[in-house]
Amino acid sequence: MTGDAWAAFGLNLAVAAGLALAVMLGTFAVALAKGMHRIVDVAWGVAFAAVALTTWLLSAGYGDDGRRLAVTLATCVWGLRLAFHIARRGRGHGEDPRYARMLSQAPGDPRVYALRKVYLLQGCLVWLVSLPVQAAAYLPQDLGLLGSLGLLVWATGFVFEAVGDHQLARFTSDPAHRGRIMDRGLWSWTRHPNYFGDFLVWWGLYLTACATWQTAALTLVSPVVMSALLVWGSGKRLLEAHMAGRPGFAEYAARTSGFFPRPPRKTPR
Repeated sequence: MTGDAWAAFGLNLAVAAGLALAVMLGTFAVALAKGMHRIVDVAWGVAFAAVALTTWLLSAGYGDDGRRLAVTLATCVWGLRLAFHIARRGRGHGEDPRYARMLSQAPGDPRVYALRKVYLLQGCLVWLVSLPVQAAAYLPQDLGLLGSLGLLVWATGFVFEAVGDHQLARFTSDPAHRGRIMDRGLWSWTRHPNYFGDFLVWWGLYLTACATWQTAALTLVSPVVMSALLVWGSGKRLLEAHMAGRPGFAEYAARTSGFFPRPPRKTPR
């Protein structure tokens, strides 16, 4: 990047932070009106799409047009598909048990606690995780081999996530499967195809920002933080703690990879 591009990128960082905050505060207001905080999970994907679109507009004249468009479309397709999927999955259901449990144990006013621990935290994470999307838009180089590889990794992750979600939705919609563990399709290769897909999506987007060592170093925190969230934070760890008591889960876990896909073991350990 040139000096002007770095200055524009700095402004973009500030605008993206304000935008992520605005999306989360708006979602918080809607959640209070509805008395239900699970809609913040829908806002997560929407916020990333909003940051990507705003970055695309602000970066005009600075970055390579092909790279700008590719990264913007990739982020918007991922974020809006995820938002739509979560909204459809939650339609007709009450509060998410995770949020109900967390807020029932909140010290002081649960609304203030939710604002601080859920909405403001997620706004900060949107800004931090989207750093490669923002940086890539200001790079003057075309995608090249590394950027194209990044899009291939992104596409692989997107397919894993979308197909895994679709397979699970079809399985759980059948009343005959109530109470059973999903162990078919991609779910026989990994216990979390959707989380593994997310993992690939953000490492792929990171590669699109690696045209210079400065942007590669600056944005590395994004896929690292996302990976930590998916494996040790609010993703795999919490879900498996919730699933541990279900009949058949121990056997399923014994034969199926915990994260990275592999063929299922024929004889569980």
